[in-house]
Amino acid sequence: MEDEQIIRLYYDRSEQAIGETQRKYGAYCRMIARNILGSPEDSDECLDDALWKLWNLIPPNRPNCFRAFLGSVTRSCALTRYRALHAEKRGGGTVEVALSELEECLSAESVEHELEARRLTEALNSFLAGLPQETRIIFVKRYWYLASVKSIADDLGCTEGKVKMSLHRTRKQLKQFLEQEDIDL
Repeated sequence: MEDEQIIRLYYDRSEQAIGETQRKYGAYCRMIARNILGSPEDSDECLDDALWKLWNLIPPNRPNCFRAFLGSVTRSCALTRYRALHAEKRGGGTVEVALSELEECLSAESVEHELEARRLTEALNSFLAGLPQETRIIFVKRYWYLASVKSIADDLGCTEGKVKMSLHRTRKQLKQFLEQEDIDL
């Protein structure tokens, strides 16, 4: 079923929308959640949460790219669940490590304000568009999907050292790029 048809089902408040979404994008959502949560059981629960949230978001929202919208909702649900599960166990996990790696480029204040967030999003999209494909894939897998360095290396058939070096260099480039764009760091 095409995405527009699925969105139409949400607008019609047909429960078939949930089944079609799960059939078409269930594996994609579980992969996002599993990278963050590390557990198949938690990933399945997160998918249920994401589908419920999606049911409440459409309508009124009408996503331009259904897959990206669903991925964002799933990621948000997974991060919320992760924080709840690890409220007393800070540090050392893949998610914290990946997010802390970006702290040298981004500050919390720059993302809190709506206008700055839009400007930052546009700058990041521009930055990512200028990267070579493999470098962009490594960066997005690490910082959007929160994949481990090992899983990225395995997926791309390269060494963990290569992935780490690529991430290090890309973060340095990102910091310089954001400074040139006069984005508050």
